[in-house]
Amino acid sequence: MFTLEIDGIAVAVINGTEEVARDLFTCDGFKEDIQAMTSDGRPLWNGTSELKVRPASEDEVEIFEDALAEDDSEGDFESDPRHADSAGDDEDEADIVFLLDIDEDEDTDTLHS
Repeated sequence: MFTLEIDGIAVAVINGTEEVARDLFTCDGFKEDIQAMTSDGRPLWNGTSELKVRPASEDEVEIFEDALAEDDSEGDFESDPRHADSAGDDEDEADIVFLLDIDEDEDTDTLHS
C-alpha cells in the first residue's frame, strides 16, 4: 500500500502497486478532485505543493483496512472518465481511503440566486 503525502500530511492510502498509486495520485482528474475537496475548510491540495507517494505506514494500513471493513456500499462507485487513461485495468482493483476528515458539501443549501 502507498500513501499520498502533501506538505508532510498523509492525505490518502491506496492498495495498488506503486505504479498504480503514482498514476492515480498524479492524474489530472485526481488533482482536480483534491483541489476541490476540503478538510476543516482548507483544500487538500493547493495546486502547487509536491504530491509525494511513499509506502504506507502500519498505522495508515490499519486505518485503510478498518475503513474498508466498515464500507458496505459496494454498488455506489461510479467510474470517473477523467481517470480512465491513468492506470488501465489495474485501477479497477485499487481502493483509496482518505486519511483526513473530508468536509461535506452542504453549501448548496445556503446558496440563493
